[in-house]
Amino acid sequence: MKNCDCVKRFQEYLQIKTVHPHPDYAKAVQYLKQIGESIPLKCEVFTITSGNLLLIMTLEGTEPSLPSILLNSHMDVVPVYEEKWKYDPFSGHIDEKGDIYGRGSQDMKNVGMQYLEAILHLKRQGKTFKRTIHLSFVPDEEMGGKLGMAKFIETDSFKKLNVGVCLDEGIATEDDVYRIYYAERNVWWIKLTCKGNPGHASKFIENTAAEKMKFLLDKFLDIRESEKARMKWNPSLTMGDLMTVNLTELSVLNSFSIKFYHDC
Repeated sequence: MKNCDCVKRFQEYLQIKTVHPHPDYAKAVQYLKQIGESIPLKCEVFTITSGNLLLIMTLEGTEPSLPSILLNSHMDVVPVYEEKWKYDPFSGHIDEKGDIYGRGSQDMKNVGMQYLEAILHLKRQGKTFKRTIHLSFVPDEEMGGKLGMAKFIETDSFKKLNVGVCLDEGIATEDDVYRIYYAERNVWWIKLTCKGNPGHASKFIENTAAEKMKFLLDKFLDIRESEKARMKWNPSLTMGDLMTVNLTELSVLNSFSIKFYHDC
């Protein structure tokens, strides 16, 4: 396994530090573009905003007027606490069991490399396709995509791709089965601001922001517990059947602000 070219390419991709808050997109794009051009695929690099690069690779179909297929992945990864890792999170280390360690090995440099390796394999077999296939490697996904794909889809360059269907990331698996999810739950971000009366800590202040926050937190967390109970008592349910609720941000200024991630 360690001597496999596809594994080496994956390791090298993991070794590029596209980690927030200072992801090295230039190095990642240069590396991926080199692989794409060697297949060969047409490669285009777009500067979305300063420092945020987006790479499109294209395998043209025999009927390019048909709506195309887009295989999307993001290059950026979330920060790491290196002291909590068994191996260097940017080493791409392979242990004796064949497990590969690296930030992005599941989210989602693995998928991006799977796309590339699949296209490379099909090209070597001489396969052709009616529809054009595009591979997109995008920045800023872990930060919400506002400086990446969100801006790119508004451009003429994106519209010219004529995308009919897009495959993106899903849930990582621990076996050899690659699962495709045909639908996503809707995301609902809810931000609540609680204002109340201030006062000295020696008194029982009425109508405080904290009391209001507790009331709202209890309501949302009750929903969370009821959905967890549904899964416990009905094993046939999957995550796609449930509504997840998570508190993602809590801040205190002159008032309490709370933000929930509501996935249904």
